[in-house]
Amino acid sequence: MNVCIQKYGPLVWCIARRYARNRSDAEDLVQETFADLWKSAGRYDSGIASESTFVSLLARRRALDFARRRSRQPQFEMLPDPESLPAAEESAALTRLDAESVRSLAEELPEDTREILRLHFEDSLTHQQIAEQTRQPLGTIKTKLRRAVLHLRDRLRRLDRGATPNPIAEP
Repeated sequence: MNVCIQKYGPLVWCIARRYARNRSDAEDLVQETFADLWKSAGRYDSGIASESTFVSLLARRRALDFARRRSRQPQFEMLPDPESLPAAEESAALTRLDAESVRSLAEELPEDTREILRLHFEDSLTHQQIAEQTRQPLGTIKTKLRRAVLHLRDRLRRLDRGATPNPIAEP
């Protein structure tokens, strides 16, 4: 097997690199190819093709299978480096600041809308449970909650940009 790897390793590696996203995938593909080559060696017929053709066709077939499998897998984004993330204390302070900003902006909303927000976000009630508790139609609860969230998001964006807050009427 070592003779085969030494003789055809560069060929298999070249094919693997064409189909693999990165070096790690290429190494996995080369390993799969040589394992399959070991199992398929009995199928080789020198009357049909040369050894190098047999190896390259098998390597290409493995590479195509590998690429198809990979294309069916979800793509993940790399996490940022820990150094680029804010410190835990800074992050906690920002979260408190955002929560305080949201609470103060929510005070501008009508009382019944604030109550719906509180029931949903603080008490973790579902839309249906809020509708039952407040004796309002489910559609009304969903609409008020959605409008309130959109209104708060818009107000927070304006504050982040340094815009002067506009007085609001009904969200």
